[in-house]
Amino acid sequence: MAANRRRGEVSAEIDGRARTLCLTLGALAELEDAFALDDIAGLAARFGSGRLSARDLTRILGAGLRGAGETVGDEEVAAMRIEGGAAGAVRICAELLAAAFGEPEPQRGEGAARP
Repeated sequence: MAANRRRGEVSAEIDGRARTLCLTLGALAELEDAFALDDIAGLAARFGSGRLSARDLTRILGAGLRGAGETVGDEEVAAMRIEGGAAGAVRICAELLAAAFGEPEPQRGEGAARP
């Protein structure tokens, strides 16, 4: 099944197979607890800083996999092989966060068609 970007889904090859990840509201609540944050705005600020640890990546990937229906723990996720290694994990997390929080609208003059 292909990922549906409109539902916040992302496709990735993890541990040798195609998988779908999704940060559902439940997955976002799980991340709020994991990072000891009070709300989604706190999550957005934390992720918007651009600084993520390997533990952060594991938590985000795990929440995304569970949000899409997989039953895996973060320890299992940490042992999975990610296509592209650490850079691949960063790319997947960036896509997942963009899908969950929305991608910024282009600013006037940036990529906009000119009359």
